[in-house]
Amino acid sequence: MNTSTLVASLIMAALVAVVIAVLIHAMIRGWRRRMARQAHIVGTLPALPDAVGPVVVQATKGLYVGSTLAPHWNDRVAAADLGFRAKAVLSRYPEGIMLQRKGAAPIWIPDAAIVEIRAAKHLAGKVLTHEGILAIRWRLPTGTELDTGFRADDRREYSKWIPEEVR
Repeated sequence: MNTSTLVASLIMAALVAVVIAVLIHAMIRGWRRRMARQAHIVGTLPALPDAVGPVVVQATKGLYVGSTLAPHWNDRVAAADLGFRAKAVLSRYPEGIMLQRKGAAPIWIPDAAIVEIRAAKHLAGKVLTHEGILAIRWRLPTGTELDTGFRADDRREYSKWIPEEVR
């Protein structure tokens, strides 16, 4: 390789690195703006209860897919620590649903706030060819409705979560 080819290659590599850095910066800035824009819509999440009754539906292991502003399946919520996917465990108690996420704060969904539980093909940018996402629609204290998505390791466990009349 001669000197001019080497210099041209280094300049091109530097330009590609700069373009990638600018794109990553723009994505991060967009995510932060989304968080700020949604902060007043979402408000604060319901607090974890001090005590809960016996488990109604045993723990289901899987993946927290994310939460979206209902009914828009692709309008991901970034505010209030709801925007990132994580391994999770979903359990139901008489008082509500506990979604314990690895590396993030747990999400408590009070029973009175639950609007519906259903299986969905898509939610929060995750699209499947079958109804493989458990979608929990619930109302925040601000009145905003969210769809919280959970993909179980074993889809057969959805029968424990989805009411008989919906199946």
